[in-house]
Amino acid sequence: MNIRRRLLSAAALAAVTALGAGTLTACSGNSSAATGDGRLDVIASFYPMTFLAERIGGDHVHVTSLTTPGQEPHDLEISPKQIAAIDDSDAVLYLKNLQPSVDDAVAQSSVPTKIDAASLTTLEAHGNEVGGHAAAHDDRPGEESAGKDPHIWLDPVRYAQVARGVGKAFEKADPQHAADYEKNTAALVKQLTDLDRRFRDGLAHTRSKVFVTTHAAFGYLAERYGLTEEAINGLDPDSEPSAARVRDLEHMAKADHVSTVFYETLVSDKTAKTIAHDAGLKTDVLDPIEGITAKSRGTDYFSVQNANLKALQRALGAK
Repeated sequence: MNIRRRLLSAAALAAVTALGAGTLTACSGNSSAATGDGRLDVIASFYPMTFLAERIGGDHVHVTSLTTPGQEPHDLEISPKQIAAIDDSDAVLYLKNLQPSVDDAVAQSSVPTKIDAASLTTLEAHGNEVGGHAAAHDDRPGEESAGKDPHIWLDPVRYAQVARGVGKAFEKADPQHAADYEKNTAALVKQLTDLDRRFRDGLAHTRSKVFVTTHAAFGYLAERYGLTEEAINGLDPDSEPSAARVRDLEHMAKADHVSTVFYETLVSDKTAKTIAHDAGLKTDVLDPIEGITAKSRGTDYFSVQNANLKALQRALGAK
């Protein structure tokens, strides 16, 4: 299946590309944790990284998230206090190219263990397609820049790859508790493998393979399970679609038997509801799990992903 995803804006891409490729470094000795209680002090950039750190670290880590619940992570501008906290921590776990201010702070910090989740799996660049037809015929140089989609955690297989890398980094940073980190990582990877199986089985037979979202966050998930994501906006959830894009989506919805326009919990649903009304479609939530709030359909990554699976099954007419 082709995955139709819009790219980062040229300005945003330039900002993140300038930061360079991701790296993972770790100290080899025992950590003198900044918490003062012997635990590894970990700074995580936003919820999917916080979740990994807490599940893998267990009782041996103290985790602080840079992004508060309900805050749109793409918009994060970290404070001087947070920059100091990164410097004082034992490890930082982040996803390069999602939050440029975090990338800058990590690059300039002296934190002994820097874990870039993007370096632990494969990221892909995708062009944009509209109206059910690929834009491959448009070969004008520079018309569409190659950008890397950062939403790797929505694919359970890629997220498991990241989990394994985080576990190894924790083992290296805190060898005294390496056995526990290894055990916790294995348990988490098993859960992610089970989740992958549920998605694979649950979406194997559906009336439609196309779904519409307001934010191009689900391309990896779509690719994993043979679906096609049509995004109203690009990778930037606050961008506005053009009138031509809206018309294309309305035509595509009819051609591909689309029933639902999905919106997310941390961004306004106004655009989704307008397009759904004009095209005679329903709306529903597909959560990119960038943060857990009272509005989330679950209390952690797994419960929200299970809710996402059910929403996709309803929208796609799972048999």
